[in-house]
Amino acid sequence: MKFETPLIPGRLIRRYKRFLADVILDDGRRVTAHCPNTGSMLGCKAPGLRVWLSPADRPERRLKWTWELVETGTGALVGIHTGRSNALVAEAIAAGRIPALAGYPHLRREVAHPAGGRTDILLEGEQGRCWVEVKNVTAAAANGLALFPDAVSRRAARHLAHLIQSVRAGERAVLCFCVQREDVAVVEPAVAIDPAYADALAEASEAGVELMAWGARVSPRRLELTRPLQARAAASVKTETAMV
Repeated sequence: MKFETPLIPGRLIRRYKRFLADVILDDGRRVTAHCPNTGSMLGCKAPGLRVWLSPADRPERRLKWTWELVETGTGALVGIHTGRSNALVAEAIAAGRIPALAGYPHLRREVAHPAGGRTDILLEGEQGRCWVEVKNVTAAAANGLALFPDAVSRRAARHLAHLIQSVRAGERAVLCFCVQREDVAVVEPAVAIDPAYADALAEASEAGVELMAWGARVSPRRLELTRPLQARAAASVKTETAMV
């Protein structure tokens, strides 16, 4: 996924009200950008961090900038735009870069699920249907460990329940963690942040929902899923370490 227009660098002043971020651009302008991430953004919102914004191309938009990337205190580039994750996974599937999801000639996005709500991706072919729910991952601890979620998410737990129902209906169901950073190798539930989600993830895995994780190459020019990561249904530790 190539950014349509060059990203503009700056320094984060603050992130507030969930959807707003004040930034000092490198040319000295102070702007307010849309923050397209509803999570707590652990490790990704400290004042002074290097950030990159995309300019809005619609004149009717109130906020003329969107926050796309941040460089963490350890130097890792992280894509914080959760809206990019579905497109990244769909692009990778269509290009044949995710072997476990290859062989489906039809791909649709944002499809109504029989259990309610919408599922991010539906794959269809002679082998049947495969429901794919995508979760964007930005939080990471030490030693290459990524954590999801970074805030309590009842919505994410409901999505797992829908995937379980797909499996029970005889269809394939996949939870794909899209990790927009290059410094992690494993994704597991953040049990100390949302123990209910951790329990739901374990139940889904036991029910036959497939877990997978893919890491993105991140730069101010493009985002691209390039490498499989390990996805665990259970946490390896019971307490969170410092976010990086």
